[in-house]
Amino acid sequence: MHPSFDTQVLTPRLVMRPARAEDVDVHFEAARESLLECGRWLSWCVPNMTRDDSEAWVTKCREAWLSGEFFSFYLFDRATDGFVGCCTINDIDRFRLRANLGYWIRTGSQGVGCASEAAPAVARFGFERLSLMRLEIVAAAKNVASRRVATKIGATREGLARNRLRVHGVQHDAYVFSLIPGDLPPLAESQ
Repeated sequence: MHPSFDTQVLTPRLVMRPARAEDVDVHFEAARESLLECGRWLSWCVPNMTRDDSEAWVTKCREAWLSGEFFSFYLFDRATDGFVGCCTINDIDRFRLRANLGYWIRTGSQGVGCASEAAPAVARFGFERLSLMRLEIVAAAKNVASRRVATKIGATREGLARNRLRVHGVQHDAYVFSLIPGDLPPLAESQ
């Protein structure tokens, strides 16, 4: 049984939930805004991206949630309801109880700790709701911002994997970080 579409994860500044059909325009706007910063690391974020591409992506996220293929949380600012980015558990290996944890934050919301706030909350969802025992963050060696987030949330850097990522037809060396359930601090009472 997979978590329902009304699943919500709250943090002090963010509301995180599955993608909805009405998220197409905010997703498209955020992706276009973030081409320079995020596009080089996200295979779907390309200069010729169209609104139809965002619609297809939102649909894929919804279908994947239903099938349990992956779980993408769309992140919204609690104060403004503005779309901030996404945090996803994907590449799920149910036999080994492991998956990847990925995140991207739109350019206008970067630098204020949104990814560092979202990632541990989504990791907790993976451990508690999906019964995972290991999450990996795979960050390209040149993706300093993503590596910084992994370190900030307490993930253990396990090593540099050569040619680990392929983005836009190019292989990249990537650092592999891990989180296991005991790595996350207890929830604060206010959450």
